[in-house]
Amino acid sequence: MKASAERIEKNTVLLEVEVDAEQFSRAMDQAYKKLVRNVHVPGFRPGRAPRVILERRIGKQALVDEAVEIVVPEAYFKAVEDTGIEPVSQPELELVQVEEGKPVVFKAKVMVKPEVELGQYTGLEVEDPHEEVTAEDVQRELERLQNRYSRLLTLEEGTVEKGDVAVIDFKGKVDGEEFEGGQATDYSLEIGSGLFIPGFEEQLVGMKVGETRDINVKFPDDYTNGQLAGREAVFTVTVNAIKRKELSPLDDEFAKDVSEFDTLEELRSDIENKLKQAAEERAKRRLRQSLVDTVVDNARVEIPEPMITNRVDEMVQNMEARLAGQGLSLENYYKYTNTTDQEMRERLRPDAERSIKTMLVLDAVARAENITPTEEEINAEIEQMAGAMGQEAAALRRLLEDRGQMESVISGVTRDKAVEFLVEKAIVVPHTETPAAE
Repeated sequence: MKASAERIEKNTVLLEVEVDAEQFSRAMDQAYKKLVRNVHVPGFRPGRAPRVILERRIGKQALVDEAVEIVVPEAYFKAVEDTGIEPVSQPELELVQVEEGKPVVFKAKVMVKPEVELGQYTGLEVEDPHEEVTAEDVQRELERLQNRYSRLLTLEEGTVEKGDVAVIDFKGKVDGEEFEGGQATDYSLEIGSGLFIPGFEEQLVGMKVGETRDINVKFPDDYTNGQLAGREAVFTVTVNAIKRKELSPLDDEFAKDVSEFDTLEELRSDIENKLKQAAEERAKRRLRQSLVDTVVDNARVEIPEPMITNRVDEMVQNMEARLAGQGLSLENYYKYTNTTDQEMRERLRPDAERSIKTMLVLDAVARAENITPTEEEINAEIEQMAGAMGQEAAALRRLLEDRGQMESVISGVTRDKAVEFLVEKAIVVPHTETPAAE
């Protein structure tokens, strides 16, 4: 087989493929064996009619067409491999010569991954995103622990205050009509949690046990249930009980109760260390993202439409899977949010384009700098994936190989290494505070 590739447009390649006559002859034999099993020829048992008799029965062109279906796809994929192109769309095929005893010649026009014109990607200046952990940060974390391990005491008297848990019955109406999900009994609501519609919790403040009050609210314009979004509602609320948190004092006994430490000072030190580690990780992520964004912005690439369409399809499928995990169908989600599939795809399109450009640019950086992952790095990635999935690394690798997904894993590791290269070559400058406006 012979194959050549010619770039005829910016992101379009024309393959010219020639399959030798002997290979096409074998495909004709395969076509005969396939068709003869399915064609009834009088005087012959199924599958036993000679080829010449079958050709008289169904016409020689039927065998030729079947042989083309056998030989052309195989030859196309071999040509893609031999020429090293990376198609991103289905090919447009044109048969040039198809005749038994002669080579089969065909052309395939296909869109391919675009070429990336890299801008500056080394020596980039980036501000140090380091953030300080203050004593106030540590104190806030201690107070969160204090709240988490507080006890709820039921009040005999008093009124609802911010921070209390109010046990309530409520019934909501829109235009005087009850709506689905607008009713509950003995519902425990922490005042100030922000779990309910804006304005609802604040209007409970000051209510007594046994008191009933009408609360007027408006559903947000972006409320998930499109039938309620932006509409005014009245909730009739009765307070059944008021529970208030009793906080333990922040002392050594508290530290012993909520941690493995014997003193409050040890607990405070541990919290400070963990906050610093978390701050460092956030800083690293921001630094990496800042560099990647700059390198992507500096690059030029024209993304073929099929790549964008395919990426949007993947994003919609991922969203559908997440919704299914919450017991919600994509169709119902569109109904609740008062949107359509087309509108959703249009909203996803900019993110799809950006993610594709980012991958293409990082791939181009890796090629320019001869960045390739080692076998140890690939194994480490698989081990990490296996750990997250609760599988054995060897079993996961076999599964990825069987599904043809190893290339995706390798590409991911390569891009990570490309980002690390950008970080190594960057110039990190101190953060400058923006002066406050007078």
